[in-house]
Amino acid sequence: MVTERISALKALETAIHMEMDGQQFYLEASRASKNELGRQLFTSLAAEEDLHRKRFEEIYQAIRQRQDWPSPPLRHDHALDIKTIFAPAVGRIGGEIKAAASELEAIQVAMDKENKSYDFYEERAGKAVYEAEKEYYQVLAAEERHHYLVLVDYQEYLGDPATWFTNKEHPSLDGG
Repeated sequence: MVTERISALKALETAIHMEMDGQQFYLEASRASKNELGRQLFTSLAAEEDLHRKRFEEIYQAIRQRQDWPSPPLRHDHALDIKTIFAPAVGRIGGEIKAAASELEAIQVAMDKENKSYDFYEERAGKAVYEAEKEYYQVLAAEERHHYLVLVDYQEYLGDPATWFTNKEHPSLDGG
């Protein structure tokens, strides 16, 4: 059981560093973004990464003190909602956003980071000793996948706002 505990603590240390790196990256991307939508998205992602880090630190301390994995929380209420971020900004900004090459690169780097986090959490879920540990890593993997999809959505929006709006909002003409 000591070996599993040490392995869990090492994985948690890795996860904490990944979340800290992600938060720092998103804060820098937010500052560098030339448009309101990008700043809001990157700021929201930074906040999500910080919430993950805090929870990992709590779990780390609990395992060190009690040598047991705490029950996992359900998906937190602050989780990103694409419509919450995109809809108000699209209404104000419309299709006028022009993305700098550096912002498109930041999106790609962010997508890669989210994929790596997803893979790490899925791997940890597969190696989990405690059921609560497995559930927590699965929840985190799902959140990282959601972050990835939000970034894909933003990338598609920047590439072609009119098509993005048509696909997401499903406007139709009824001919009436």
